[in-house]
Amino acid sequence: MNKIFAIGDIHGCFEKLRVLMDKIPVNFHSDTLVFLGDYIDRGPDSFEVVEYLIKLKKRCKGIVFLKGNHEEMLLEYLSGINRLQYLLNGGQQTIESYNNRNCKPDSHLIPEEHLTFFNSLLLYFQTDDYIFVHAGLKDKVPLELQVPEDLLWIRNNFIRSDFNFGKQVVFGHTPFPEPLVESNKIGIDTGAVYGNNLTCVELPKLFFYSS
Repeated sequence: MNKIFAIGDIHGCFEKLRVLMDKIPVNFHSDTLVFLGDYIDRGPDSFEVVEYLIKLKKRCKGIVFLKGNHEEMLLEYLSGINRLQYLLNGGQQTIESYNNRNCKPDSHLIPEEHLTFFNSLLLYFQTDDYIFVHAGLKDKVPLELQVPEDLLWIRNNFIRSDFNFGKQVVFGHTPFPEPLVESNKIGIDTGAVYGNNLTCVELPKLFFYSS
């Protein structure tokens, strides 16, 4: 059986991403590697993280990149929407990261390859046994009818839910000191940008790796 490896919120923590990737025994030819979004903001190295992920995509056949609420905020910022909100929610660190690499924070001057990456992110991904999403799902709503706002932003209503979504939901967005494992959900945002570990879960084994 092919393995699935899912990685939680990176938030510009490039060194933790690099350390974690060195630890996980992923087979780039046969396994599935899922990133749950929030690659940028708050941490110091958003440019380096995105650059690394773009290169990783060229090596890994079964790689999936989901959109997080921070990528959504960046795209809005680049469109002139809610610019101050973005900067106050960790976006300033991303802009500085791109400026440090001689990239200006205007949409047409951020590297085209990075813009393509941000615009290609998926809202969810599913297999026979799991649903992968950044933030979570709303109860009693079929997956195909879930709205982006919930997929990217939902928190307490999903965290407290014992609803059976038909498959176990693997998510990030809400940080926990340790991975959250419940019958209907697995939360793997362990607050890497707040001084904690970056976490990966191997499925179906349910084994955790950390930076």
